[in-house]
Amino acid sequence: MASFKKLVLLQFFSWLVFSLLGVLFFASSFDAAVSKAQQSAQSMVTQYIQDKSMAEVTPQHIQTALADGKVFSTFIVRDFNGETILNINQPSDLPFISSIIESNINAVRPQFAVNKNKDIKIEFVINAQSQGQMLQQAMLLTFAVTALLAFIPIFYMRTIYRRLIRNVSTTVADAVDVYITRNQNSANIDSEFDTEEMQSLGADLTPSFKRLAHFLKSKEHDIKSAAQSIKQEAYKDVITGLGNRNMFVEFYEHNIEAADKKTFGSLAMIRCSELQIINQTRGYQKGDEYIKSVSEIIKHVSGTYTGSQSFRLNSSDFAVILPNVPSKEAEHFGETLQARFTQFQQNQELSSVANTGIVPYETGKPLGELLSVVDNAMSMAQSKQANAWHMQRESDLVNNVGAGFGNQNWRKVISEVISSKRVALMMQNIMPVGKNTKAYAEIQARFKTEEDQMLPTASFLAMAEKLEMAIDIDRLIIDTSLELIKTRNFTEKYFGINVTASSAHSDQFVIWLERRLLKDANIASKLIFEVSEFGLQQNIKASKRFIDMVHRVGARITVERFGVGLTSFKFFRDLKPDFIKMDASYTRGLEEDKNNQYFMRLMVDLAHRIGVNVFAEGVETQEEKHIVETLCLDGVQGYYIEKPKEI
Repeated sequence: MASFKKLVLLQFFSWLVFSLLGVLFFASSFDAAVSKAQQSAQSMVTQYIQDKSMAEVTPQHIQTALADGKVFSTFIVRDFNGETILNINQPSDLPFISSIIESNINAVRPQFAVNKNKDIKIEFVINAQSQGQMLQQAMLLTFAVTALLAFIPIFYMRTIYRRLIRNVSTTVADAVDVYITRNQNSANIDSEFDTEEMQSLGADLTPSFKRLAHFLKSKEHDIKSAAQSIKQEAYKDVITGLGNRNMFVEFYEHNIEAADKKTFGSLAMIRCSELQIINQTRGYQKGDEYIKSVSEIIKHVSGTYTGSQSFRLNSSDFAVILPNVPSKEAEHFGETLQARFTQFQQNQELSSVANTGIVPYETGKPLGELLSVVDNAMSMAQSKQANAWHMQRESDLVNNVGAGFGNQNWRKVISEVISSKRVALMMQNIMPVGKNTKAYAEIQARFKTEEDQMLPTASFLAMAEKLEMAIDIDRLIIDTSLELIKTRNFTEKYFGINVTASSAHSDQFVIWLERRLLKDANIASKLIFEVSEFGLQQNIKASKRFIDMVHRVGARITVERFGVGLTSFKFFRDLKPDFIKMDASYTRGLEEDKNNQYFMRLMVDLAHRIGVNVFAEGVETQEEKHIVETLCLDGVQGYYIEKPKEI
């Protein structure tokens, strides 16, 4: 229908051009008619004043003598002294179109007639109303006629056009149907078109279909190769080169869930426990390197099992399918992975690397049900120790122990950590940039099992938040920190302590913290409580109550991970924090990223205007540290400055 629209536009522009030409023609005719009328009026008035004296020139006499009172729009009689004897104004009631033409071409203008012997001087302007009316009528008639001639044929052409499109579409569709039918029963391309059906559909289409068929035959291999390549790209993880979740689902559904013959094996899920922390403290590039290293370990260990398949399901989770591997042998797979992860952990100075959950499978097992069970196994592994694995036994599945067992086990582990106060404190200093800047050391907590094994910190805190036990963990960290500061006599140092948003927004926690800090008022003035920007935004009113209480007891507040949300500086004027800590994503590659440099400079300027100091975290290189210093930030923190260490 695009061609029909073009035809309509062409007709419209043609009508517009003809109409404009008509306007110009009638405007020219109007000019000529007015000129002729002015000449006639000039002769009439001149003859009139030759015959009349000044005393005889009266309005009544003029109207009688000139036959029509509307001949003139202006008629002024003066003597030669310039005194006006008579002034008749008869405004011309010109139509709109004629008025425009009159003003544009200046066709109607004043004229003069003089008789010195009789002391008469007359100025007059003719009334061009009749000429204007004629012009308007002619122009309207022209517009109407050209519009009819231009647009009436379009309605007939539209019907013909649609009918033509239907006929062509039907013909081509029939031709394609015949071609497909013949092609299914014959390999001879040329003979497919030598039929009465094809000839009846139009001989002109036959050569085109022959060329199309030959082209498709010649490109069939290329098309299949391109389709396969596209599918591989859509099913592959870019960072590790492993199959992604789509490929995992397709493989399981075709080879296990809907397999023709009975199969069995083990499914392992590996979760990278430190990815979030590495991304926040060392940058996303280091996080990608960490993921690549874990994937290499997984591929190396699983490669010793015949037919094994490895996939990356999401940012932190991997899946390994071990066909024909029973539970006992799968346990050996878990032990080998744990040993390799522990070795990598020691080399990279990490608190953990990854945990593994393993479950058996058999033909017909729905994928959703299996993933739920293996996720429980993963929760069990995370609650044991760093890099631990857990096999979900068949007996557990039969007795339905697995449903929710991971959460129950985590609750037990967290409760034991709280009751036994099995928390180890580390610290990482913030290096001040200026001499007058007050910086501090951030306290970081690590949690241990009954066997004195370190639990994965990120998983532990996430599960505590999920099970609504974060407030108890925050109390444990604060109590332990205060006792440590008193026993080690660290009253001259400043320490930062992380507090979750759920604790900051809890009235019971705020009351407890205020009483606890008032007991050690001299230590409270040395504490800085860190809360994430995103967490504070969740409840502005509760956040303000918490910050006001902290300031009331002499402590201070840092808004950490700043820049991730969309907080306005009105938010900071209302809450009045003491420090903000820029998210590590702004520090990564800062020496090359001019946009981040501009943003950080802007934040520093605005923060300093309201009395807030700005720190940068995740500083990993000398170049990043240098840029941070040039941007006038107040302090830097990161592995380049100092790694977390025991207090």
